[in-house]
Amino acid sequence: MEINGVPIDETYAEAFTMHASRVLITAFSKQWALEAARSMAGFGTSVIGCGCEVGIEGVEPEQTPDDRPGVNVLLFAPSKKAVQEHLIKRIGQSVMTSPTSACYNDLEAEDRLSVGGKLRFFGDGYQISKRLEPPIVGNGNRARRFWRIPVMDGEFVVEDRFGVQKAVAGGNFLLLGNELPDALQAAERAVEAMRKVNGVIMPFPGGIVRSGSKVGSRYKFLNASTNTAFCPSLRRQVQSELPDGVAAVLEIVIDGLTAEAVAEAMRVGIRAACGPGIVKVSAGNYGGKLGKHQFHLHQLLAN
Repeated sequence: MEINGVPIDETYAEAFTMHASRVLITAFSKQWALEAARSMAGFGTSVIGCGCEVGIEGVEPEQTPDDRPGVNVLLFAPSKKAVQEHLIKRIGQSVMTSPTSACYNDLEAEDRLSVGGKLRFFGDGYQISKRLEPPIVGNGNRARRFWRIPVMDGEFVVEDRFGVQKAVAGGNFLLLGNELPDALQAAERAVEAMRKVNGVIMPFPGGIVRSGSKVGSRYKFLNASTNTAFCPSLRRQVQSELPDGVAAVLEIVIDGLTAEAVAEAMRVGIRAACGPGIVKVSAGNYGGKLGKHQFHLHQLLAN
């Protein structure tokens, strides 16, 4: 299979199950909503070292509960408990601290986690509970409880409970380029296209990974290490997967609320990336050691 003259490896991306929540941050202006969202997503690239994976969703909310500019943030972690812990920490330290911000649940799910109900104690007894009956934006048929916490610029409004559901993390593809600038430009095109897909994030810096990893290491204290088969500098020292002429490889990792969302993001991203300077497109699979979700490139791109 080829797209725009670029061969597509007959392989699959291996992904794994995590749990996820979607947080809606609003503020006085889009700038301040983004400031809070960027802070919340900081140091949230990989569950390997960060404990969770967090990013700003590219598709903006059409409407918000308080009719102010808003930004969605997706957070992925290995368990419901871990999602709750990271939501409390990141909303408390990065959203509540940000001027004019408010924070709402934006994921309709059967399971819900107490978040605002934990953060309310910052109000030192002066916090106020407010319950709104349906219909309100993004509510479905459930009543919603909010906490109004006094802060120095007025009050911080945060939803009592946030939805959590099973999700998919670690969808990926690899761009093998003649030169680093070619690979980088292709990856940038891919990320730009993928940000238009609802329900996904690319959690690494700018959506792109230079230090792709494999499962395991020769060091017992590490459970992941550099993907030696795709490192150009190791071509003559290891069993390399790189054809001649490849000088740089960049990876794009995708987390999604559903497997379908991850598949769609991979599909549009690969198609956008294929162009001059790309020798081949491949993906990271680990022989079933990482997770149960498999995204076969040929099958994705044929649909």
